[in-house]
Amino acid sequence: MAYYKNANYLQQEFGSEFDVVHEPAATTPLSGIYRCTGCGKSITSVKDHRFPPQNHHQHPSDMPINWQLIVKAHWS
Repeated sequence: MAYYKNANYLQQEFGSEFDVVHEPAATTPLSGIYRCTGCGKSITSVKDHRFPPQNHHQHPSDMPINWQLIVKAHWS
């Protein structure tokens, strides 16, 4: 889960980029905060870098580790 202190720094969007699920070690399409769809832990990842590998962290269950964008970084 990601946390924030001041909601004035966030703006809600409904783009399809938030719906895509990415596999471990895949290339990050957009800089931002990503959430593991299996356990809910979050990471930051930078565009064109790779997501953490499958063994980055372990789940209490057999669910796979996949990453989904929850906060997109804005570049002007």
